[in-house]
Amino acid sequence: MPEARPPAPVPGTTGSPVVRTRGQLAWQAMVKVAWFSAATIVIAVVAFGALEAIGTFWVIVLPVLLALFFSTVLWPVAAPMRRVMPDALAALLVMLGALALLAGLGYALAPSVASQSQDVAKAVVAGLDDIQEWLSGPPFNLGEDRLGELLDTGISQLQNNAQTVADSVLVGVNAVSSILLTLLLALVLCFFYLKDGPRFVPWASRLSGPRAAPHVAAVSYRVWNALGGFIRAQAAVGLVDAVFIGIGLAIIGVPLALPLAVLIFFGAFIPIVGALVTGAVAALVALVTQGLTAAIIVLILIVVVQQIEGNVLQPLLVGRSLDLHAAVVILAVTAGGSLFGIIGAFLAVPAVAVVTTVIRYARLQLDEQAVDPENEPPEDASDDDEAAGEAAHEALVPEEDEAR
Repeated sequence: MPEARPPAPVPGTTGSPVVRTRGQLAWQAMVKVAWFSAATIVIAVVAFGALEAIGTFWVIVLPVLLALFFSTVLWPVAAPMRRVMPDALAALLVMLGALALLAGLGYALAPSVASQSQDVAKAVVAGLDDIQEWLSGPPFNLGEDRLGELLDTGISQLQNNAQTVADSVLVGVNAVSSILLTLLLALVLCFFYLKDGPRFVPWASRLSGPRAAPHVAAVSYRVWNALGGFIRAQAAVGLVDAVFIGIGLAIIGVPLALPLAVLIFFGAFIPIVGALVTGAVAALVALVTQGLTAAIIVLILIVVVQQIEGNVLQPLLVGRSLDLHAAVVILAVTAGGSLFGIIGAFLAVPAVAVVTTVIRYARLQLDEQAVDPENEPPEDASDDDEAAGEAAHEALVPEEDEAR
């Protein structure tokens, strides 16, 4: 005799499963998509407003950011000096030493640039003559008369647009003066960062209140470590690139090998794109001065060094400090360059690293609140950051209680 089936559960009764129709499920999905779309639009509007505000106050934001980067570079030197001398004196000596180092580097490079720039100029003139001969022959067959007409046309257009050229020169002069003013303000701010740096986090934590103080302190330390790690990692990568490519350029006999190596070192601070641009400049100098064979050898050298950088140095150094994919780096540099020029390309990757650091910390806090309190916290929790936050919280709460 077959077994009797249990009666079907009645919707709405206790313990019975809720039966939803296909239309109800579709409606719930549409509501979730609508809420998600609305939240995405709000976030996009806020992000666009933030970018517009940064662009409006860029003359103030840029010196602050540059000073922050300078201070991350100089802080490892200033920190031990602060223990044996006044903070202001330590900051002043470190900044003067950094400026003296840059001035010494420029003084050392000046004779090489002055002595070899004439050779490069002569090679450029000879290259232009070769181009003229090439254009005069097949398949272009542009004779000297035709080339002269093109040259006269270009000169006449330049004369007709003399006012535009003059305006461009004035804009360039204003840009140079703005750059100098920005660097001066960044140096002044860097001095205060080095002098009063450890006081900024307690000050910001005190403003945020006792409840948010631990999180402000933890995020501040994480951001500081991320920026410092990025600067140190890129400096190491740039140094390796500059040394190997500079030695290769010297062996090949390319003029301005040392200045080009220095340019490659500073170009490494713009990840991926900076190395490509500086490498192209080195290959172009080799093409103009040594010919096509030397340029091909330089390109092969640059590709080999870049492969070592991308497959070994970047994952070991930059990857550990920022943990960003190469595609994210390229998109960030492209967006930063299109919005704010060269400075934007330089600041794009650190800005993305800061944003991802804040997001990861927020995710960590949400994960800790979502799990059962009896369970252990996630493995990637940072004990140092938690301890720093708790210490800041304990240091700030008594002061506010006494104030009350």
